[in-house]
Amino acid sequence: MGFKGKEASSFFRDFLDECGGSAVIDGGFATELERHGADLNDQLWSAKCLVSSSSHLVRRVHLDYLEAGANIILTASYQATIQGFEAKGFSREEGVTMLRRSVEIAREAREIYHDRCTKDSSDFMRNERYRKRPILIAASVGSYGAYLADGSEYVGDYGDSVTVQTLKDFHRERVKILVDAGADLIAFETIPNKLEAQAYAELLDEEGIETPAWFSFSCKDESNVVSGDSIFECASIADSCRQVVAVGVNCTAPRFIHGLISSVKKKSSESEDDFVPYISKWRDAGASLFGGCCRTTPNTIRGIAEAIYGKVQDKCI
Repeated sequence: MGFKGKEASSFFRDFLDECGGSAVIDGGFATELERHGADLNDQLWSAKCLVSSSSHLVRRVHLDYLEAGANIILTASYQATIQGFEAKGFSREEGVTMLRRSVEIAREAREIYHDRCTKDSSDFMRNERYRKRPILIAASVGSYGAYLADGSEYVGDYGDSVTVQTLKDFHRERVKILVDAGADLIAFETIPNKLEAQAYAELLDEEGIETPAWFSFSCKDESNVVSGDSIFECASIADSCRQVVAVGVNCTAPRFIHGLISSVKKKSSESEDDFVPYISKWRDAGASLFGGCCRTTPNTIRGIAEAIYGKVQDKCI
């Protein structure tokens, strides 16, 4: 899917309009894989399931979130990098295959879900709006710190030797692979500092990537990302990139999000039971995409979908 500047923004606005103005993103992935029996005690984390016989569990988690009402599902590629696979003894070619596979599995899940809804259509006609809702595949791109697996993704301190060029060189190949595999969006997640945001923005421009992207930052309070950089400055970098169609936050305490939305709009861990009541407040503040992160479940996403669309009894919503 290729877009140019305003076309990407138009595509995403049309998507949101088709969703009724707000869209639901899926929730925690690794914890759901573990709930289904996956052993993720590995530096590859959820990407481990791309290299084993557990890939069917990845598809199952995607389907769980689709049946919970998600409009956007993220691929199991957050921790998947060529460098990470090579460090585990895989060849470059095998790494490329597994990155591509992360997108393919998500696409398969979407097709299975649509097929289920079509077959069951006679039972669900009264909720046709939900049954035929738009669904996008977002390729998840974790930070450099996620690859390091040393906790730096949560503080944003990569050391003086890591530059914008270092980060561009690290991310370049996998971003291109995920785009070529057919992702509808690129989701740059848990960005801990403005250095990495700048690297992403420059990379998208240098490679001429036209697939719409979003930048999602990990924040420590209502004004700053975890590194201490201002969320306003980070959002400004995202705003300057023509491919970026949305800016948000993840891995951030819900109590900080209203203030963060307000800061971002100037320029452009709690339990799941406590999570959903924030939705209307965040929506009123100007947010239009809502999902979960670590430890959230399909039940959380179902609650978000119901908060946005109203309670829907049918499974194919």
